[in-house]
Amino acid sequence: MPGISLSSDHQSWFQTKLLHLFWRVIGILPDRPYVRLKYLSLAGRLPNLDAPRLFSEKVQLRKLYDRNPLYPQMVDKHGAKALIAERAGPQYVVPTYWAGTDLSTIDWTTIPLPAVAKPTHASGFGAFLHNQSDIDALVAANPASRWLAVRYHRFNREWAYGQFKPLVIIEEMLIENGDAPDDFRFFVFDGRISHIEIRLRRNGKGYECNYTEDWQRMEFDTGYYESYHEPFPRPEQLPEMIEVVKKIAADSDFMRVDLYVRGQDIFVGELTLYPGGGFQGCVADEYDEMLGGMWQQRLARA
Repeated sequence: MPGISLSSDHQSWFQTKLLHLFWRVIGILPDRPYVRLKYLSLAGRLPNLDAPRLFSEKVQLRKLYDRNPLYPQMVDKHGAKALIAERAGPQYVVPTYWAGTDLSTIDWTTIPLPAVAKPTHASGFGAFLHNQSDIDALVAANPASRWLAVRYHRFNREWAYGQFKPLVIIEEMLIENGDAPDDFRFFVFDGRISHIEIRLRRNGKGYECNYTEDWQRMEFDTGYYESYHEPFPRPEQLPEMIEVVKKIAADSDFMRVDLYVRGQDIFVGELTLYPGGGFQGCVADEYDEMLGGMWQQRLARA
């Protein structure tokens, strides 16, 4: 009987399903063995949590042991706005139109469109509101209770996401040239910028590239999106962007600060403490050790 061969797409789909099943099975484990096994399932080796050298390993240590009391506000998509305004200025905050738990209480005549609805404690959930039909669909689906019930902090054992009351917010949708603006992700270590990871969309397709602070193209990317091979123009606002991220991340041994540029305006998208959960693909594999060496980690233990 001939063997069954699977296409690369089917293999990838099957492997992904197996991974998700494995993560569900190990989900009952305490945090340390869980992150060790999830790391192993993605990287093919166990992380060194006793003497970490890699950036990805140090993210695991932060998740397990760093209990800095500011972290919950930093990762809260609503709470972080006050911190951003205080450290950098209110002009860099994406305007919020509504925050709460019950979408049925909203007076939609007060919500300018386009807008985005999303939970404050999770990624990968939300709705884009361009017109009245989008609002009608959101109200009919009424997803707020489902969004708020998601225990997002358990997916990667990211402590800070479980330490505040989640809300749903509706905020201004940022649009540049008819699409989402480019996403500039600054990796900052004790005030030093290691690199800027750029996520962009062109003709409906996602791309990525990495640049240094002085705008030299870096050789490797994470592989999350296809590499953008065209030269990416140095943003006119780069000096101001650098000033903003350094103000926000000034007292952190590591923080990723995500910025968007719309016209002449700069907005802070979010503050990230656990990029990609610290698992494979959180940074380009080729830079994992280099970035780990830049991170002089200070753990605020409970």
